[in-house]
Amino acid sequence: MSAAIAAHMIGADFLKLRKKRGTVIWAAVLAMLGILIFFIVGAAQHSSNPVKYEPAGGMHGFTDGIRIVAVFLGPLAAILIGAEAGAADSATGVFRDLVVTGRSRVALFASRVPAALALTWIVIVAAYGLVLLGTFSFADGTPTPSGSTIANGLGFALLSTGVVAVVATGLAALTTSRPAALTVLIGWDLVVSPVLASISSLGSSRKLLLSQSIVHFSPVHVSDRGGTVTMSQGAALLVIAGWLVVFLALGAWRTRTMDA
Repeated sequence: MSAAIAAHMIGADFLKLRKKRGTVIWAAVLAMLGILIFFIVGAAQHSSNPVKYEPAGGMHGFTDGIRIVAVFLGPLAAILIGAEAGAADSATGVFRDLVVTGRSRVALFASRVPAALALTWIVIVAAYGLVLLGTFSFADGTPTPSGSTIANGLGFALLSTGVVAVVATGLAALTTSRPAALTVLIGWDLVVSPVLASISSLGSSRKLLLSQSIVHFSPVHVSDRGGTVTMSQGAALLVIAGWLVVFLALGAWRTRTMDA
């Protein structure tokens, strides 16, 4: 398959995702509303009682904003988009029409991944822009992040949400069901993973949790919801790569073998 055909397929999948207004709107709401509420409430509290409440912006606001975008709400937006990308063709009955064109089934799955990543990152970049706006607008003379910290923060947010979007795409393709993929991944992200991370008796096995690996790449201290297990960046990279390989392989296998 030529690069031009691959680009066309990716563009078509991205267009299909972009036209899913409900998915795009809710992903944007999840990624951005929490940031708006955080800075508005923080600014109001600081304005009413500067002694008790520190400024909403500055490094304090930047750190909390990164936590919202990359650890809490941003991944939920990525799950929504990834689940839509992975299962939409099967759910809407379009998959049969795509198969009869003679294109590789694996290529049909593979084109969904960059499309999901592109839409996820558009939403996350917009949310990160709000973080920076609040960080500098409400700093009130407190220290603000440097240019390198800002760049690293953006990279961390893109890494965190991008990995989740790819995993969601693979799982949705495996289950061929958006509701199933959403239920499993949101339940895992909000409940199961934090609970497992908080169980100290599990020891070093907690390093296999995806969220535990991702937080090690943050330029500021943002612990996972269940606490953070110490590991090297090399080990964290291996865990992330393992999750990606497994779910991409499962999604590709299911797409290749399922009935049209």
